[in-house]
Amino acid sequence: MPSTFRDNLLAGQSAYITGGSSGICLGIAQLFAAHGARVGIQGRSQAKLDAVAASFACETFAADVRDFAATAACLQAFGPFDILVCGAAGNFPAPVLGMSANGFKAVIDIDLLGTFNTCRAAYDLLRKPGARVISISATHGSVPYEGQAHVCAAKAGVDMLNRVLALEWGAAGVRVNVIAPGPVDGTEGMRRLMPTPEARATTMGAVPLGRFAEINEIAEAALFLASPAAAYITGAVLPVDGGISLSSGRAFHSMT
Repeated sequence: MPSTFRDNLLAGQSAYITGGSSGICLGIAQLFAAHGARVGIQGRSQAKLDAVAASFACETFAADVRDFAATAACLQAFGPFDILVCGAAGNFPAPVLGMSANGFKAVIDIDLLGTFNTCRAAYDLLRKPGARVISISATHGSVPYEGQAHVCAAKAGVDMLNRVLALEWGAAGVRVNVIAPGPVDGTEGMRRLMPTPEARATTMGAVPLGRFAEINEIAEAALFLASPAAAYITGAVLPVDGGISLSSGRAFHSMT
């Protein structure tokens, strides 16, 4: 889908994106590159990164966001940059009584600790003033969903962490915002959480706009927050969810 923004909106700028080897963050990386940005992508799988690098111009870095030192080394190798997108995430469907402590911790560590690690390691490399930080959260940060306690806890933490960063980093000219997508087609999360036509239909029935998002629609929200049009926006948690967060969490397909 072609972008609705003018061409080369990010020309001469650099963007570093974690979780960028697939899904939403890959879409963001591709859109940012199409708008003239130099793009760096961090992911855990070198094979996935190699495939991405073969598809469009980007620099790739293999590291786990849970590893602060490794992530910091990747950021340093990419060099100073203007935009940071924190999007590494984990998910699996399980009720609390069907989830191990290690399973809960894994999602907290990838989503919340990983976002902290990336932001903390990136700060000195952000070109200030004018730098932008965008974290990819989910509606889970404000709406409780059955079978998703680990994700709800992690995303609520991501949302609040970024709001604190907006307060602490604003004086340096760094804008910090969050995108909270609802169900997005073509993602691993959708395949795991809604594996059947019945599950898709149940969830789609809870979306006021009557459809799921496309990856490009989340990417365009990120492009907006990275653009001059959002120059006075910081500390926002922007739902891009077709209105599903207005419904009860029970309207979401239950994984229990």
